[in-house]
Amino acid sequence: MSGIALRNICKTYAGGPTVLHDVSMEFRPGEFIVIVGPSGCGKSTLLRLIAGLERADAGEIEIAGRRANDLAPQDRDIAMIFQNYALYPHMSVRENIAFGLELRGMPKDERNRRAEEVARMLQLEPYLARKPGALSGGQRQRVAMGRAMARNASTFLMDEPLSNLDNALRVAMRTEIKDLHRQLGATIVYVTHDQTEALSLADRVAVMKDGYLHQFDRPEVIYDRPANRFVASFLGVPPINFLPTERLPGLYGVQGLTVGLRPDMLTVHVAPPEQSSLPVYVMMSELTGPDLLFHCDSPAGRLTAIAPRRDVPDGQKDLWITFDPIRALFFDNDSGERIDTARVANHSSC
Repeated sequence: MSGIALRNICKTYAGGPTVLHDVSMEFRPGEFIVIVGPSGCGKSTLLRLIAGLERADAGEIEIAGRRANDLAPQDRDIAMIFQNYALYPHMSVRENIAFGLELRGMPKDERNRRAEEVARMLQLEPYLARKPGALSGGQRQRVAMGRAMARNASTFLMDEPLSNLDNALRVAMRTEIKDLHRQLGATIVYVTHDQTEALSLADRVAVMKDGYLHQFDRPEVIYDRPANRFVASFLGVPPINFLPTERLPGLYGVQGLTVGLRPDMLTVHVAPPEQSSLPVYVMMSELTGPDLLFHCDSPAGRLTAIAPRRDVPDGQKDLWITFDPIRALFFDNDSGERIDTARVANHSSC
C-alpha cells in the first residue's frame, strides 16, 4: 500500500484559467478518498496529475514517500479506471482483463491465471469468453475494474466510473466497489460529482469548487459541520434550507447570519404547538415512500421539510415548523463561513 501527499498543487492551462489553486491533501495508505464537486472544479485534473498524465505547474506530489512529479505514469504503481470503459470490442473478457499484463511481458499461463482470479472476485467467471458487446453496462464496468485490478497496483484512481450506469446499477456497483476496497486493501482515490457516492463510499471526502479545496474530512463531519455555505448546499439530499436568522422564531435577535436547516432538522406540526413556531403553507408535497417531502412558503422564505406521511393528513396545506437551534448551522452573511453555535450569541443584538 502507498500513501499520497499533495502539497500546494497549482495548475493553469496555456491561454486558459487556473484550474487548481494551492491544493494540499494527504491520503493515508489503504484509505478510500472521494473528491467531489461540480463540473469544472478541478477534480479530474487533480486525478490526472496524481496519475502522471499531466504535470503540475507548482507544488509537489509524493507517492509512497518519494517525489513523483517527474515519474512516468508506469513507474507510479497506479491503476486508473475511467468513466469510459475503453474495452477492446474484439477481445474476450479474459483477454481484456489480461491485456495490460501481456504488454508487461507476463507469460500467457500466468496472466490467464491472474485474469481468472480477478474474474472470480468480480463475479465475472461465467463471462470470461464473452465479448464486451454481449455484456450489460454493469458487467462492462466490472471488466474495466478487473483490468486495473489485474495489475495488482497499490493505488487505484477512479474517474466517475459509475456515471454511465442507471441508478439501480450505480447503487449495486457502489456496494461492490466498497467490498473490493475491503478485499484489496489498496488506496483508492475516487472522483465524482455525485454527493451520494461521496457520502456512502468515502473514508474521507474532499469537497472542491473552482479549483479550490473547501473541506477535507470524514463524511459525517462534512455533513454535520460544513466549512461554509457551498459545502452545506452541495452535500445533503434533500438540500439544506438557508433562511435569515432575524425572521425565525427564537433567533430574532441574531443579526448578520444565515441559518442552515436541513429538512431532517425540522419538526412538522399539523396544529400550532405550544412553543414558538414558524407557520408555513405547503405549495407542493412529494411522496418518498414512508415520508412526505413538503415544499413550503413561509414568512422567512421558501423551505423544504420532511415528515412521516402517517403524521400529516392528506391535503393539509397549513403546517407549523419548529427546530432545535442547537442543531442548526449558522453562516456569516459576508464570508459564507460557518459560525460555531457557541459564537452565535456574539451576533445577537443588544
